[in-house]
Amino acid sequence: MPRNPLVTIICLCYNHAEFLIESLNSTKNQTYSPIQVIICDDFSQDNSVDLIKDWVKNHDAQFIENKTNLGNTKTFNNALRYAKGEYIVDLATDDILLPNSVESQVSKFQTSKYKNLGVVFSNIERVDAKGDHISFFYDLNEDGTAKEKPETGDIYCRLLHSFYLSATSMLIKTDVLKALGGYDENLAYEDVDFWFRSSRIYEYDYVDKVLVKKRILSNSLSSNFKRRDRINLGKSTYLICKKAFYLNTSKEEHKSLQNRVIYELRLALKNRDAETAFRFFYLMSRLQLNILF
Repeated sequence: MPRNPLVTIICLCYNHAEFLIESLNSTKNQTYSPIQVIICDDFSQDNSVDLIKDWVKNHDAQFIENKTNLGNTKTFNNALRYAKGEYIVDLATDDILLPNSVESQVSKFQTSKYKNLGVVFSNIERVDAKGDHISFFYDLNEDGTAKEKPETGDIYCRLLHSFYLSATSMLIKTDVLKALGGYDENLAYEDVDFWFRSSRIYEYDYVDKVLVKKRILSNSLSSNFKRRDRINLGKSTYLICKKAFYLNTSKEEHKSLQNRVIYELRLALKNRDAETAFRFFYLMSRLQLNILF
């Protein structure tokens, strides 16, 4: 009987002391094995490092402690160099993997109809700081399945138009990350750029289960996408859309990206970010020319 492939869970921590131990324990409570756990602290200013050091005394895990704040993309890429698994989970240490998360997603990789599969994703439950339910990413039927199933397979054009999956839920083939050179370290955040670049080449499949609890906090990166006066995400989003422009090969794809660019342009104007707004306006003009001609 063939052995299960090794899965590496890369746990990224920055000031997550309040939630850290619950998140790390969720990596060890999986119904699946074998699992390699790599924990990275990005120069936390709370007592996260002390908690991690205590935790690793009793658990098999590798700890990487940044002496300066490097950001998500660089921290993840540093950890990726030590990953031995065939698959990767990118886990923020304020989020929680449900016990059947890894097992369900590895199974989907092994049974999927897609031959060029690079990423498997699932439904998630959004919870607050206390762990109380907020919502599901995809609304549920009574049997726990999604009322509307997300698109799978070649989803590049769909992702350009609008984002409809959560990075928290992904199991990624390690070869995909390495073929893409990991995350783009020039960006303030990683998921959208990874979605675009990977879905241009690889297929995606979906597990119709809630497999992760994602913490929604007022100071988290995901909560600040519409508040760019606090966190400068607009520049990174522009760079991501510009890269997608050169990845596109059809008018349909340019139309989908145009929808995203118009949204980002309006957001930049709302936040009075004139420089970013100008960049998106110029990119929109180039898209319109490609659509027309």
